[in-house]
Amino acid sequence: MIIQKPMPASKKRVKFAICVADEGYDDLEVWKVYRVLPDTKAAEVGCLRVVDESGEDYLYPADRFEAVDLPEKVRARLLAAATK
Repeated sequence: MIIQKPMPASKKRVKFAICVADEGYDDLEVWKVYRVLPDTKAAEVGCLRVVDESGEDYLYPADRFEAVDLPEKVRARLLAAATK
């Protein structure tokens, strides 16, 4: 049996999601890729914690997004752009 140690928070893979519905949310854009922060309490009530252009994170209904698995090169570029 192999036991894996949990990764430190700094090593965890950052998640991204694409907005697929923005009705009722003026601050969301359909087909835009957003960074998703881990939030178990938000997930329990069907929400995602999403970082917008301002760099702030907000809760939105999870059904407004679809998770995407991006190549590491693309992920690095998105994270670099977010810190500028």
